[in-house]
Amino acid sequence: MKKTPFVTEVIGAIPNRLHPAGGWIDQPFVSRLNPRPPGSMVVVALEPTFRVMDRSGCASGTRAVATKLWHGRLPNRPPEELVRELYEAENRGKAEPSGSQDMIGLVYPGINRLDYDFAANGGVFPSHIETLNRARPARWLEKVLHLLPVEPRPEGYNPLGVKHLNPEWIARLGQTGKDCFDAIRRMDIGTLGASMNDCMVCWEKILPHVVKHPLIKPDLKAILKVYQKNHPGAMFSGCGGGYLLVASKEKVPGSFQVTVRIASESRRRRRESAQNSRKQIINWRGLMSAAT
Repeated sequence: MKKTPFVTEVIGAIPNRLHPAGGWIDQPFVSRLNPRPPGSMVVVALEPTFRVMDRSGCASGTRAVATKLWHGRLPNRPPEELVRELYEAENRGKAEPSGSQDMIGLVYPGINRLDYDFAANGGVFPSHIETLNRARPARWLEKVLHLLPVEPRPEGYNPLGVKHLNPEWIARLGQTGKDCFDAIRRMDIGTLGASMNDCMVCWEKILPHVVKHPLIKPDLKAILKVYQKNHPGAMFSGCGGGYLLVASKEKVPGSFQVTVRIASESRRRRRESAQNSRKQIINWRGLMSAAT
């Protein structure tokens, strides 16, 4: 039996999540302008071995809602159902709703590629989820992905003050998620790093306040550049800072590493059987009433 991290006695057992490439493609105002849908992003489920820094782009707000809603532990129910329930709970009454990737990243085990197409579900939920739930690539990713705490995004900060929603840059953003997922599947650190670097370029082009804003004190662009120069790739965990994710086979001074959450073998086989029986098509019907 897998041992539960001791810190869950304080922070609860709801998983954490990271998104190493493709973020923002889950937002309908972005995906609707993608000329080559679907655009993809990657979310990685993490064991709750540490308390995630608030306002760091790691879905800590969504996790707090989940912890209250489910009393600190994921219920044993279909993941689509949990995503719907959590999406409704967090976004009720919000003018700018959190993207569904936050909920999916917490609920779905493993490494998941989320494909967003505005023509399907209005871009609110992915048209398809491709799951990598095997120990070997998960353990590989744990070895090459390093996290450096930088600084939480500032209070009062809004990354959406300036938008340059160029369709070609949006298409390129959606491609970074595909490249990232393929890199992890093939355990190719060069392509993984390149996808992270390219994602940051896309963020800067379409939403420049992601990395430069009057309220952001650290020089995020300079920090990013020096790590990208010395390692295969680097990107921030979210807008306005948070953690710096560094792809490297070498140790990164001051960093720590994470534990990827994968389903148990028996649960994985049951889930794969269920997915095969429905041909990997996820039905988000019923979720849309909450999103509209």
